[in-house]
Amino acid sequence: MKLLLKAALLNRKHYALLFVTVIAMFMLTIGAQMEVLAIGVITKTGPDFFTLFGKEQEGKLQMAHSLTLDQVESKWDAIAPVPGGAIDIDEANAYMSAHGGTTIVQKVATFLDTHLEIHTNLVRLAFILIFVAVFKAIALFLHRYFTQLISIRVSRDLRQQYFEHIQSLPMSFYHDYDIGSLSSRVSGDAGVVAAAINSLLLNYIQAPFAIVSTLLACFYISWKLSLVIFVGFPVIVIPIVYIAKKIKAISKQMQRNNEGFAAVLLDFLGGVMTVKVFAMEAFSLKKYREQNNLMAKLQERSARFGTAARPILHSVSSLFFALTILSGLYFFRLGPAELLVFCGLLYIFYEPVKKFAEENNNIFRGVAAAERMYEVLDIKPSIADAPDAVNLEEFKNQIEFRDVSFRYRDEWILKNLSFTVKKGETVALVGPTGAGKSTIAKLLPRLYDTQQGEILIDGRSLKNYTQKSLRESISFVPQKPFLFFDTIRENITFGRPFTDQEVKAAAKSAHAEEFIVRLPNTFDFKLEESGKNLSGGQQQRLAIARALVKNAPILVMDEATSSLDAVSEGKIKDAICELHGKLTQVIIAHRFSTIEHADKIIYLENGTKVAEGSKEELLQSCPNFRRMYEMMHATAENQSALAVEV
Repeated sequence: MKLLLKAALLNRKHYALLFVTVIAMFMLTIGAQMEVLAIGVITKTGPDFFTLFGKEQEGKLQMAHSLTLDQVESKWDAIAPVPGGAIDIDEANAYMSAHGGTTIVQKVATFLDTHLEIHTNLVRLAFILIFVAVFKAIALFLHRYFTQLISIRVSRDLRQQYFEHIQSLPMSFYHDYDIGSLSSRVSGDAGVVAAAINSLLLNYIQAPFAIVSTLLACFYISWKLSLVIFVGFPVIVIPIVYIAKKIKAISKQMQRNNEGFAAVLLDFLGGVMTVKVFAMEAFSLKKYREQNNLMAKLQERSARFGTAARPILHSVSSLFFALTILSGLYFFRLGPAELLVFCGLLYIFYEPVKKFAEENNNIFRGVAAAERMYEVLDIKPSIADAPDAVNLEEFKNQIEFRDVSFRYRDEWILKNLSFTVKKGETVALVGPTGAGKSTIAKLLPRLYDTQQGEILIDGRSLKNYTQKSLRESISFVPQKPFLFFDTIRENITFGRPFTDQEVKAAAKSAHAEEFIVRLPNTFDFKLEESGKNLSGGQQQRLAIARALVKNAPILVMDEATSSLDAVSEGKIKDAICELHGKLTQVIIAHRFSTIEHADKIIYLENGTKVAEGSKEELLQSCPNFRRMYEMMHATAENQSALAVEV
């Protein structure tokens, strides 16, 4: 419950909206009570005859079951202004007021009759009824509108906070949570939480106000008859509590299953080509069907408990309504108008109690959703700017890895790694798969932090620079390029205000311009999702153009030419050579052709540095490097020979 309040009070701008909503809820309750009272006034045509001429007990007139002519005559002169004279409504009302025989309905009717003469002017009575109806209609509109407004804005702010927060979390977080789980929380749970806040307001603000105010009115009419309410109240509360517990447990199961359901669907959509090539549609369908059936079973259980509450409560409340009417007529001798108003107020009393179960179901669904959302929102970023962090204004000297060790969970990826990259140098990282090359590329922009040792730029640890300025100084080309659903121009600029000349120059340097100019609308050509209307090599060249247009002093390329054909790779190799000395380049590559002109090559195995030097030096001093180089060289020659034959 605390998490729901935390979400509701997330934004101070919500406070005024919450206040107005609560006022609207109170107005709606008062409007319903006024409506019931108005019906009682309509049915009250005058003072009740059996009460007017009944006996007076404890200073208050009591309704008589029967009256004789002698009883009526004995009291007539006490009521009439002139002995034996006529009695009008005003005189009868005055007598009943003086002798405690006036009920709440009688008082309201007398007040309206005295000031507005409603018993002789039906137009005024009609205006009063219209006023009550309009008042309740306005209150109902304000209540529904502002509760929806709260739901919309809380949901919006939660989604915003959630997205901002996950952006601040390190890459290690994304290893622990899959995309289906994260997306289902932000898209579905935020709305469930917002709806639960509305139910929270109804159950814990409007319902108590309605119950207390209506109960006081019922006690005013007849405190004895009101005691019947306390007999029925526990009978209604017990099933509410039981059903609420069941709904909460089922809601948690449903939300957990929702993650698996979304993950299966995303896996299929992401790997649809693999599924079709291997003809494994039946396998995917089986996994989807299992999750889908489980979801349906949980929804059926939730529906069973959710829909059972209302009929049970309706049956119990109907029995107590019948008991109330019988008790009021035959034991407590209420008049028809008073009994009608009492039953109407009793309905207002029980209605929020009956709705309590349904709203409570929403609340517990919201609690479960809030727990899932705040499970992520409460995660503190493990990588944060130090209080004294400074901006990296200019890269002047060198990058240094000093005894760097890094592990992911229990596996050490890098072990006591040390090397330097001087400004303007091109340094290549090579080695077998799993040697830790890509990890180095991710440590440099501080996507992860080292467990031991440190990385320095110009003699200062990365942790002493702000993350933003550090990453602004590094252009990164990943092994798998990310392209979003927009134009080629927007994919290259990536939200930055680069000029057309800068965009075209970067595309030309990346050898992307040659295919861009052949596309419809050239740089304004719209890419499909993940750039799937381009080849892998074209996607990679766009990613390289995006890195080059940034014009950062440090360029990191992680297998950036892996998806390129031999011709494109040769062009990228030329581009890398043209940048030699202009940028500091850290290049990770399996293909040695792209690192032929590197100033220095670092050969890695199992997270440790085995050798370091120029290509010629490593061919002489490192047998494993020489063996890898010869294998790559032989493969390249075979591919060239095959191309010539074709």
